[in-house]
Amino acid sequence: MIELPVDFPHKPPENYTYEVEEFKRNVISIWLRDHRKYDYNNGKPVRTIWGFYNSKKREYYSPVNSKTVGKVVDVNDTRSYTSMPLNLNPLMSAFL
Repeated sequence: MIELPVDFPHKPPENYTYEVEEFKRNVISIWLRDHRKYDYNNGKPVRTIWGFYNSKKREYYSPVNSKTVGKVVDVNDTRSYTSMPLNLNPLMSAFL
């Protein structure tokens, strides 16, 4: 069974868990699964891609989509919901 990398810094939000799948050789995909029940999919759990991890290079990547690896990210700048970086203008970043 594939597990989260040992340096993965996030705890899943309430009602969520992380799942890991092999994506390519040396690359895993990290998924965030929501365990709430939704009517649109007959109550099945919903999941979204968090990001990717290259075990050989020990680097995290943001997703372009669930099938495409994006740019390298600093895992300390990511959030528990996604590894995609925030694109804030100066006014928005002043309020964070």
